[in-house]
Amino acid sequence: MFVTFEGLDGSGKTTQTKLLADALEDAGREVVLTREPGGTPLGEQIRELLLEGGEISPWAEAALFAAARAELVERVIAPAIERGADVICDRYLDSSLAYQGIARGLGVDRVLELNLAAIRGQLPDRTFLLLIDAKESQERVGDETDRIEGEDGEFREKVDEAYRLLAQMFPQRIEPVDGTLPPEDISKLIYGQLRQLR
Repeated sequence: MFVTFEGLDGSGKTTQTKLLADALEDAGREVVLTREPGGTPLGEQIRELLLEGGEISPWAEAALFAAARAELVERVIAPAIERGADVICDRYLDSSLAYQGIARGLGVDRVLELNLAAIRGQLPDRTFLLLIDAKESQERVGDETDRIEGEDGEFREKVDEAYRLLAQMFPQRIEPVDGTLPPEDISKLIYGQLRQLR
């Protein structure tokens, strides 16, 4: 399986990726846990540039995310899937569709086209979208922010709306989950859904 987690910063994505990885490993499966941007030496360099660097134009930002994603698919995701491992990724394609495609106004179709070429069509089997509102995201993240997290509240609201729209556009793949539930409850719900997929 290839499973991704999406949502606003502070929604609990990282916690849920680790809980799912632990559950699958306990069931005797090989699990590759990774994140975006990052997961490879080049990806981590791009991550630093994207999150800690100065101002970046929207298309340059989209292209850098796509480049990091292309490297991650080539070096980590595709080889793991080919050998039968489960891959769990903290953010993936839908982050670019939400942040750059919708919130920054580049267009979902145009950003999707850019990324489908970069990932060679490697789409997740299931994407779990952890939903919290923009205000709660800000409260959870606090003052420790990177370049993108540091955007104003209006931008967070745009991203939240973008994710909810994507869930409507791709209902066969994106599963919205109430991110305000206790982490253990979310984890059980997600694991139960994935068992039905197998």
